[in-house]
Amino acid sequence: MQRRMGHSRVRSWVGGLALWMGVVALSGAAAATPRIERVSFTARADGRGYVIRFHTNEQVAAYSDPVRVSDRVIEITLFHMDLAPSFVKDAPEGPVERYTLTPEDGRIVARFFLRRTVSVNAYRDRETTDLLVSLTYEAGAAQKTVEPTEDARERWRLDTVVIDAGHGGKDAGATGVGGLREKDVVLAVALKLGQYLEDLLGVKVVYTRRSDRFIPLKERGRLANEAGGKLFISIHANASPSRGAKGTETYFLGMHKTAAASQVMERENSVIRFETDQEHYKNFDEADLIRMQLAQSAFMRQSEQLAGLVEAQFAERVGRRSRGVKQAGFYVLWSASMPALLVELGFLSNPREAAFLRSKSGQAYMASAIFRAVKAFKNDYEKGLHLVSAK
Repeated sequence: MQRRMGHSRVRSWVGGLALWMGVVALSGAAAATPRIERVSFTARADGRGYVIRFHTNEQVAAYSDPVRVSDRVIEITLFHMDLAPSFVKDAPEGPVERYTLTPEDGRIVARFFLRRTVSVNAYRDRETTDLLVSLTYEAGAAQKTVEPTEDARERWRLDTVVIDAGHGGKDAGATGVGGLREKDVVLAVALKLGQYLEDLLGVKVVYTRRSDRFIPLKERGRLANEAGGKLFISIHANASPSRGAKGTETYFLGMHKTAAASQVMERENSVIRFETDQEHYKNFDEADLIRMQLAQSAFMRQSEQLAGLVEAQFAERVGRRSRGVKQAGFYVLWSASMPALLVELGFLSNPREAAFLRSKSGQAYMASAIFRAVKAFKNDYEKGLHLVSAK
């Protein structure tokens, strides 16, 4: 076993070294060595592990796969890195008992000593230069529930909801019966939903837009992250060549499983044609989506749960036809580091649905349904809030 682990470490190190050398060769004369400014720990909202964040002033050029030195020791090497003079070393949390960062010949070797066995995954944070390491508690491991501190309760309380009214400005979105524009309908519903959440639930609401203006897709997720959002809800309306198509749909991030879901995804993602800088999206492919699913695995269950509550409210409280909860690779959901949904309110191409969504009462009903779903989700989420530790 030790020999196999040794070989694995050598392969990971050599692979990382080769990548690092390639990066340096391409960059020519190197500027100042990138630095690690801080290491911090964040508990996952689902109680299934922690995320270690390496805060860096520049993107890590290359890093090794995490190596399991033993059952309770994990090691990862960051190549062409140094520690910042003002480096902050946060106290370890969760499964990490202690850790060390050792500079060695132009690289940093990080070693984490664990209280329990975990599975490990390292990945880059898409919206920053930071490197993230996810520690996931292994299924079946002995656990016990302990009461969280008041600080922990406050930290994870669902107190901020980010509402994203799709499209806007030069991007009208779908156009329906009578010239009804998606950007107008979804803004009205978004503002009404925000009012309900603030007045009746007492949560802080952050809007990606409150007026008719265009916001690039990648900026919407960034705004949500900077605001410390606990939920991200992107509101849209559908359209179809068939005037008979009707019903609501709620999506969370994932691989689309039907042609219809793919068509909705392609229509909503086509918004990037209005953006001046499209380089951010050029490498988005199926493999990248799978990596993003892994990165957001902590929020997948919550996203799916809330999506189900939204669709149930649409059907039961508003009497709309629910087309169900679905998955698709919407760009707007990729960068939101929290449970995230994309809601399709109905078909503007259907005369009856267009009339309903144009009306003030229809918009209020739809906003109320989403509000009720968020309220139920919040109650369940905060009631079940706990910390997990090894026996």
